[in-house]
Amino acid sequence: MPKLSMAATEATFLEWLVEDGAAVTEGEPIYTVATDKVDSEVEAPASGILRHGDAKEETDYPVGTRIGSIEPSA
Repeated sequence: MPKLSMAATEATFLEWLVEDGAAVTEGEPIYTVATDKVDSEVEAPASGILRHGDAKEETDYPVGTRIGSIEPSA
């Protein structure tokens, strides 16, 4: 879970925008999160194959929680 503001210690995972196992490009929005002030799209930090983690929709997670991963493309 990324840090979206200086004061944020957690955010709510809303939904995946990309299917598990899909190829993603660095900078592409891959999921949405909400804080008490704003909803935000989170971009892929690298290109590769997106693997969803165990995050559940509409659930709060501390900043730094692993939501998913991106594996290198073959």
